[in-house]
Amino acid sequence: MSAGGSASPGRSGAAPMPSDRKRESLAAGASLHPIIKDVGEIHSRLLDHRPVIHGEIRYFVKEFEEKRGLRELRVLENLKNTIFETDEHILPKCEQTMHDNLNEVFKRLQAANDMIHRVQEKEHEERKLQTDKLIVGEEKRIAHWETFVKEQQNKRAEVDEEHRKAMQRLKEQYADMEKELAKYVSF
Repeated sequence: MSAGGSASPGRSGAAPMPSDRKRESLAAGASLHPIIKDVGEIHSRLLDHRPVIHGEIRYFVKEFEEKRGLRELRVLENLKNTIFETDEHILPKCEQTMHDNLNEVFKRLQAANDMIHRVQEKEHEERKLQTDKLIVGEEKRIAHWETFVKEQQNKRAEVDEEHRKAMQRLKEQYADMEKELAKYVSF
């Protein structure tokens, strides 16, 4: 294996020296360099998909951004048109309808309020009439009661007087009877 190297003393057929190895590897490396380059190229074409994938990703992102941008522009344009239509047409129409309906509702509430006031006044008058009737009836009962009590007192006085007279007569009668009995007992 050692073609041009100096042999060490006492060794025959020994391995080449390290300096010889470098020369051989340089000579072999020079001839291997194009092969390694070709193998690397084949490897990158067949097995390394990064460049292709990066290209596809860039294409997808570019398409997505363009389509998304157009879609967002359309959405924003639709929103702008909807807002404009709402502001110019629908909102004034709603305001007018609400104003008309509120006026009608206000009138109805006024009418209902007036009716409630009339009903309350009528109920108040009816209560007042009932209260007046009750007061008049109470006064009549009180007057009737007072008359009744006076009549009862007069009748009691009459009965008491009759009772007193009857007792007096009975006393006199018994006194007379005792006198007559006393006459007959003295015999």
